[in-house]
Amino acid sequence: MSGITWIDTFPGNQLWSNALLVTKGMVPYNAVAMAEIDLVCERLRPQQTKAEAWRDEWARMGAQCEKSGDAAAAAGNQMTAGNYYLRSGMYYFTAERFIYPGAEKRAMGQKAIDMQQAGLLRRYANLERVEVPFGNASLPAYFMKAENAKGPAPTVVIFDGMDNCKEMSVLFNGLEFAKRGFNTLAIDGPGQGDSLRLRELYARHDYEVAGSAAYEYVSKRADVDAKKVVVMGYSFGGYYSSRVAALEKRYAAGVAFAALHWDLHAWQKEIKRKQDENPNTVAQSTFHFQWIMGCLGDADAAIEKARKFSLVDVAPQISCPFLILHGQDDRVVPLPSAHKLYEAVGSKQKHLKLFSTEETGAQHAQVDNRVIGVDYIADWIAATLK
Repeated sequence: MSGITWIDTFPGNQLWSNALLVTKGMVPYNAVAMAEIDLVCERLRPQQTKAEAWRDEWARMGAQCEKSGDAAAAAGNQMTAGNYYLRSGMYYFTAERFIYPGAEKRAMGQKAIDMQQAGLLRRYANLERVEVPFGNASLPAYFMKAENAKGPAPTVVIFDGMDNCKEMSVLFNGLEFAKRGFNTLAIDGPGQGDSLRLRELYARHDYEVAGSAAYEYVSKRADVDAKKVVVMGYSFGGYYSSRVAALEKRYAAGVAFAALHWDLHAWQKEIKRKQDENPNTVAQSTFHFQWIMGCLGDADAAIEKARKFSLVDVAPQISCPFLILHGQDDRVVPLPSAHKLYEAVGSKQKHLKLFSTEETGAQHAQVDNRVIGVDYIADWIAATLK
């Protein structure tokens, strides 16, 4: 069909196209299957005027995979069941994306988390589901152990983006890191994953608090080299990792896997302006930012709260080695944000990698080719921690 590309599966509808790109980005990790995705897209294409169609069709595929997983598990084929459950969980997570927060969204989110966990723990023997102490609460996380480690290993602490989850992070980062000899702690911090969905922990500007909690947890593990812990965040997590690297000095290095907006307040004002004109022209739903900020139903309050989410006075305090990755065709976070962050970072060991259309990885957080983004990060970490 005219205008349809890998990036723009639904021409003129960036909201759906971007959400689908996030889902397709999980193909290399067996968390989704292209044939199943194509089938859902064919069903969705004539239904783009029906907002509920997105939920219904992705949940339908999630249920289909869940049923197949149950059959495989009953037959004693646990690895096969794990594959089905992984895909089921990702499809349920995709279905949940545009459901307005409430009981239905919570139930769909719980289903996604349950299926993803059922898949992950069947498939990966080096994976643990853990809780990171956090004040009077805790943060849910997965710890993936380095392969063939003969002692304490370097460890990467990963914070998600605005609308991702630890179950995705541990796959597209942790699998590769494990092969490189790194442990991974993939964590749902405040405003992320099931910390948001099931525990009502909302986003906060002072993410060094969550960063310190994560460091305290990993540093006490016998399988972690506490002097070689790296903090990393992707998309919105790029703000979090930048702030943590600046203010929690025990981290050995930091990575911003896509530089978040220099000025979150101004960005969200612009997003709202575009949404008011046509909500399909942006990658963010009309309610999601309000929700993660704890201001559901009040866009102005959420935008006002965003004033504190600034790296202007924070980035110069980053003194550890710091890597920034960005796509030259990023349609979510403008390219100038990456340059501003790079210029402001105080570390003498800083590096900015820009991915072009020709090499791929040019989209937001390299979602069009996660593999080359993660490979680049892994190579940089290995060289930096020598």
